[in-house]
Amino acid sequence: MLRRLAGQTAIYGVGTIVPRFLNYLLFPYLTRLMTTGEYGVVTDLYALIPFALVVLSMGLETGYFRFAGEATDPAQRKNIFANVWGIVSLAGILFFVLVQLFTPRLAEVMQYTDHPSYIRLVAGIVLLNTVMAIPFARLRQEQRAKRFMVLKLLSVAVNLVLTFFFYSFLPILARNGVCSGWYDPEFGAGYVLVADLISNIVVLAAMIPDLRGTAPRIQPSHLRALLIYSFPLLVSGVAGTANEFIDRQMIKYLLPTSESLSSLGIYGAVAKLGVILILFTQMYRYAAEPYFLSSFKKEDFRRSNAEAMKYFIIVSIAIFLMITLFVQLFGLLMGRSFREGITILPVILLSNICAGIWLNLSFWYKKTGETKYAIRITGVGLIFTIGLNFLLTPVWGYAGAAWARLGCELAMVGVSYALCRKYYPIPYDLKRIGLYFLIGGANYALSFATACLPAGLEYSLNFLLLCGFLLFVIRRERIDVRGMIRSVLKR
Repeated sequence: MLRRLAGQTAIYGVGTIVPRFLNYLLFPYLTRLMTTGEYGVVTDLYALIPFALVVLSMGLETGYFRFAGEATDPAQRKNIFANVWGIVSLAGILFFVLVQLFTPRLAEVMQYTDHPSYIRLVAGIVLLNTVMAIPFARLRQEQRAKRFMVLKLLSVAVNLVLTFFFYSFLPILARNGVCSGWYDPEFGAGYVLVADLISNIVVLAAMIPDLRGTAPRIQPSHLRALLIYSFPLLVSGVAGTANEFIDRQMIKYLLPTSESLSSLGIYGAVAKLGVILILFTQMYRYAAEPYFLSSFKKEDFRRSNAEAMKYFIIVSIAIFLMITLFVQLFGLLMGRSFREGITILPVILLSNICAGIWLNLSFWYKKTGETKYAIRITGVGLIFTIGLNFLLTPVWGYAGAAWARLGCELAMVGVSYALCRKYYPIPYDLKRIGLYFLIGGANYALSFATACLPAGLEYSLNFLLLCGFLLFVIRRERIDVRGMIRSVLKR
């Protein structure tokens, strides 16, 4: 069963990593093109989009997985999809209309009075992503990972081309009197938003064949059970997303205005360096949610979840070492003015690992329908996030925000594990997991000793440290690497 999960994770990995890698090409490009303050605008706005998407999706994506997975026939699954799609799309439309009506006031509150169009563009991006959220969820539920991958690749390819066009070619054309009305050098980060908006329009158009024969509808009688199940996930999702992204807002509003956007830009750029770990967690979630929320016997679920947790942590530690042992090389991806923040990268990576552990610890209550526990967990995290940010960010700046995020994630892992152990005990191999953390931490500590050596020797020794960890894991877990590769390729 775990081999099937690994295969699905790998396929979603292609659909997630390849597009995000292509999109990642924009990171070194934009950090060399923009000032830290301008990139701070991008970081700020793109921290708000996930928050809006969580609110508007109302936890119904997970609810759809649960109810569609238990549906007895295709007609019932189709009806569940149509209703969930209908109410989520309606929420997106209402959000878009309200933002357009109150844009001037929102621009004042968000400190974008010079560029209120940024607010309208973000609303358009949120609307399109909301409308497509449930169709993308259906592709995952039906295990149509290849189609999912194609649409994600299309989105990023269009976005990439348009961003390069707006920032590199359009200024040249404008200087030569071509398309001069399209270019405004004061528009700044707005072109990133325009490229994103257009790419989402293209993907929605490409998704039309997948939606034929199904129209969104809203039938309260069909939605009642879904909404009851999903409401705690909505509340916890809001708190969870706040935990993940509120650090950006804390930097913006707790630091002096003269340095807030610059600090935010540096923080956002350094966080981008940990994208590989975020991608792994994301592709794992894409595969694991429909997998663990499908029909499962209780003992099979416990055994599979325990094994999945162990292997998730193994891969996460390996990614952590891969980045931190070669952190100076990864730092070269950023523009020179952003590299001062490289010291907080290990803290951000540890936070991302904790977020993945918390994800694994959430499947039991999603499976049993006890989604009320999600509110407790994320509520504790939100208290830690706000409290630690008020305590640390004004003193340590963006470094304080990074440590506050780690404190929040650790608190949620602790509460999640305590609840799991009390209400739905799962036999996690804590001794072996602890051993892998210990060995990973020791390898990271040894890298400080190699830092004083010439670069070539330093990186060679660090590479041996990474390989040593991987070989130890493969032998200890008796992993059939060839068999796993064959399974993935077969899928």
